[in-house]
Amino acid sequence: MGPLAGIRVVEMAGLGAGPMCGMMLADLGAEVLVVRRPGAQPLEAVLHVAEVDPLERGKIEIRLDIKAAGDRDLLLEVIERSDVLLESFRPGVMERLGLGPDICAQRNPRLVYARLTGWGQDGPWAQAAGHDPNYVAATGVLFHSGRADSAPMAPPTLLADAAGGAALLTAAISSALVHAVRQGEGQVIDAAIAEGTSYLSTYAQSFYQAGHLTDIREGDWLDGAAPWNTVYETVDGKFMAVAAVEPAFYRLLLQLLSLHDHPLFEDANQWLRDRWPAQQARLADIFGSRDRAHWTAVFAGKDACVSPLLSYGESAEHPQFKARSAHMTMGNQVFPAPAPRFSVTPFEHPTSAATSTSAEALFEGMGIPASAVKGSSLGT
Repeated sequence: MGPLAGIRVVEMAGLGAGPMCGMMLADLGAEVLVVRRPGAQPLEAVLHVAEVDPLERGKIEIRLDIKAAGDRDLLLEVIERSDVLLESFRPGVMERLGLGPDICAQRNPRLVYARLTGWGQDGPWAQAAGHDPNYVAATGVLFHSGRADSAPMAPPTLLADAAGGAALLTAAISSALVHAVRQGEGQVIDAAIAEGTSYLSTYAQSFYQAGHLTDIREGDWLDGAAPWNTVYETVDGKFMAVAAVEPAFYRLLLQLLSLHDHPLFEDANQWLRDRWPAQQARLADIFGSRDRAHWTAVFAGKDACVSPLLSYGESAEHPQFKARSAHMTMGNQVFPAPAPRFSVTPFEHPTSAATSTSAEALFEGMGIPASAVKGSSLGT
């Protein structure tokens, strides 16, 4: 099931964006083999795991000491029979292990060799450590988050690791596979999380170039200065998101808030910037006078682009997501279901976690010689 059914991916175990890319490929139907070192995983690799690890769903786990010659040779046999190699080490690590692109291409010329790093394979920052906030900070994206009177804060792991890293690399791998299938020629993908995040900001940067975002935080309509495109706190400490950008939505917003004849709003001209601070203060008072449930009911079914701001737990109960089964249960935990959806090659419900399988069954199915298995730690 899934559009990538029949594609075999070798994923070198890593952190964050790499495993999430492997999860996305598995969700798309690929057979993903996670190569993990023997022994317990480091603490940072399991900080996100409560009961099951959603990033490992649908994968098969094998444990190899790739610094040992026998295990490395066995892994090369696996790579020779695979379509994709996914690694997220710092530049040069795979070469030092004897598993660099040149060696792998000699064994498998049609291999898509996907390399995911924070900053890219070269350049002055190539070897620098980093995490999601560091990459987002370098792109300009983080600058426009939050209120002007507080420090910028991006949503955890979403913009860089998940979007700029895992999602874009999944698209790149899928694209490279098309070429490999058509031409029988693999290639190396150099995916930098920072560059991917920057690329995804193209639409926002077009507003910046057009003057709708500036070098002043919360300085224009797109990053919260306009009263009709921001977030308001309700009396119960929750929030409503307002995005009444188009004139029809704005007029309906005023009507539903009984502001259509108020002196600050009566001409319904939403672009008079000198009014914005006073208008925003007035809307803050109104939204702050009732709880979120009240305002959710007021705007339900109305095209004013006003909606409740939900937590992750609340989001799973959203009626639209419930109607489309947009969440799934793994063990006793709830996670988002894979997206988007395919009409001919739908997703198969992922298994709860990576599964281990016997060396004999796994490698026999690949046609790997028994001698290669016997020469590795798995054959002892």
